[in-house]
Amino acid sequence: MELSLLLHDLHLSPCSSSSEKPLPSPSLPPITELLSRLQDKLIGASTDSETSSLIGRVEQLFRTADPHWLFSPNSASQDDGWAGLRAAYGSLVSAVTGCAALPLCEDDCGSPSAAAYQSLPARAGPVCSALRALLGTLGNWESGGGARGGQTGLLLTVAPPICVFAVTHFQDQAWTSSSSRAAAQSLQEALLKAGRWRDSAHLLMGGGSQDAEREEGGRTSRGILGGVLDVLRPQLTKDSWQRCEAVKLVFAWTLLQVTRPSLSPHLHLLLPPSLLLNDHYRPENCMLGVRCLHHIVLHTPAADLRQFNRAEVLYQALFKHLYTTEAAVIQPVLSCLLDLLLVLEKPPSSLAPSSPRRKTCRHDDVLRLVLTHMEAENKVALRRVYAAALPPYIDRMGVAVCRHLRRLERVVLGYLEVTDPPEETSRLKILEVLQKTSRAAWPRMACRVDVLLRCLLKLLVDVSSDSQLGDSVRQKLMNETSLCIKLLDGCSQGALQPLLQQVDSSCCSPEVLSCLATVTTMTKR
Repeated sequence: MELSLLLHDLHLSPCSSSSEKPLPSPSLPPITELLSRLQDKLIGASTDSETSSLIGRVEQLFRTADPHWLFSPNSASQDDGWAGLRAAYGSLVSAVTGCAALPLCEDDCGSPSAAAYQSLPARAGPVCSALRALLGTLGNWESGGGARGGQTGLLLTVAPPICVFAVTHFQDQAWTSSSSRAAAQSLQEALLKAGRWRDSAHLLMGGGSQDAEREEGGRTSRGILGGVLDVLRPQLTKDSWQRCEAVKLVFAWTLLQVTRPSLSPHLHLLLPPSLLLNDHYRPENCMLGVRCLHHIVLHTPAADLRQFNRAEVLYQALFKHLYTTEAAVIQPVLSCLLDLLLVLEKPPSSLAPSSPRRKTCRHDDVLRLVLTHMEAENKVALRRVYAAALPPYIDRMGVAVCRHLRRLERVVLGYLEVTDPPEETSRLKILEVLQKTSRAAWPRMACRVDVLLRCLLKLLVDVSSDSQLGDSVRQKLMNETSLCIKLLDGCSQGALQPLLQQVDSSCCSPEVLSCLATVTTMTKR
């Protein structure tokens, strides 16, 4: 009865079929004609109530109609029939998801107001329900044999736009509510179930030959990454990506699901949008872009990154961020650069001392700029970021850190003099830097022992008398400082022993004397 009413409302005649092939039910029109009429109705709906009614009828159609009629072509030519059917379903799904599409920004300088998103959660729920009905019926029909043994391509046609819609609405954003997020998450689960994909990564990348052999019914497992990128591509251009608040989030979600070896073939589609995000002036977009670029660096073969000078482009795009004062941006940039530099050049620590290639390189450029900024930095957040990022760069440099000892000494002295309560993160990291430097460049540290020792002894005295420090933090600071003194004593070939033994006990607390006694005892052994 519902289907008859729908056909009547759409002005479809039961005898309008011109197919030479008999239909599952001779009283029903071609499904492609019905889908086309539904699409036109959805696009032309002028009120929310009319749209909601149409979506409800779409859901009822997919829940009650004969699957053989819904998913069988109505053309004498099988190839033309399947192509037309896939196009009809793709257009209908686009029209259905468009009923809950986000409003576009008028320019690239702001976002729509909260009022513009107010009706979206209520519209997204029925859309998710209708699409779940389609996926449930289509998935059961294809897994049950369907036409061509389940290889109709219909699911792979509708999956990309449905996936994009689900990802848009299951994120905690201004255009979603708890109910709409739950509905979108349920839609994503229905999509995975319909295609027998294990998870979102499998949905996008598909499986290899072994996975295909394990699939029930022998159906090959294919991913929809290319289809999702085709859906997103028109919105990811330089002039359009900022007009829709969701497109960057959907793109980032998609990219971060893809790993080796599936990322490399799509690199030409994934890299440009990531660079656009990275270059944006808003910190949140910039951080998202850096995160995408870092994922690309980690999951793309070095040879592919070096091809067409891509790695150099990435390096220049990231290096310019070292001049920013946003701690939230600097932190991921320094982490990404550390991995990208391995693509561009060999680490200085791996080169032999006599190697002709032991000359200044990009590692030096990054470390030099970081140390220069650290010297003058007075913001606590940035000092912590720089201090935390410095130890792995010292490790990477190895003995080549000798080129930067003068700047590094000034940074160590400056950071150890300033407290960083309550966890003393900056001081602890700088002590770690001093330890790594002493081990890597010990022949060049002897001339710096005097000034560094005075700073470390002062640090011991200050820490021991600081009542605001927790016991665990105080003990850790004193232990790390004692280790630094021990390493400096080794760099000077034991020259610190007489000085440490002459420390006046009346000027130091028992804790300081205990630390110094531990240093001299360990050194003698």
